[in-house]
Amino acid sequence: MYERDILFEAKGENAFDYRMHEGSAMRVSHHFGGATQLPVAIQTWVIPPGGFEGYHRHDHELPLTEFYQVLEGQARMRIADRKYVLGPGDSALAPAGIDHDLVNTGEGELRVLVVWGPPGEFDMSQFGSHRRSAELRSS
Repeated sequence: MYERDILFEAKGENAFDYRMHEGSAMRVSHHFGGATQLPVAIQTWVIPPGGFEGYHRHDHELPLTEFYQVLEGQARMRIADRKYVLGPGDSALAPAGIDHDLVNTGEGELRVLVVWGPPGEFDMSQFGSHRRSAELRSS
């Protein structure tokens, strides 16, 4: 059973300043601080204009895959040897062991939802939304 106080977090309630991978300072919200019972971290990053995550990869003792979705602002993301321009609603995936970085290229703050965890498999075929997504991707 979940405790009542861990079922809701207000925007920015537990945010803190942090530097990732020798990048610039950003504001990080680590949603529910690992209490989701999911094998992933769910974070929101707020990166100032010109700010960046830092070029890195996750392939050491614990390989990690990272999902990024831009909520507000403009960004450039480098994944391996490819560069992507991202705006609100755009998503990127950085698989474990692949060099990547994220840079705020806009004039305002960049707000990004980041979900990261160890790579793995989970059979979602029983869920209708997963089946519909798979159909769209295969056509």
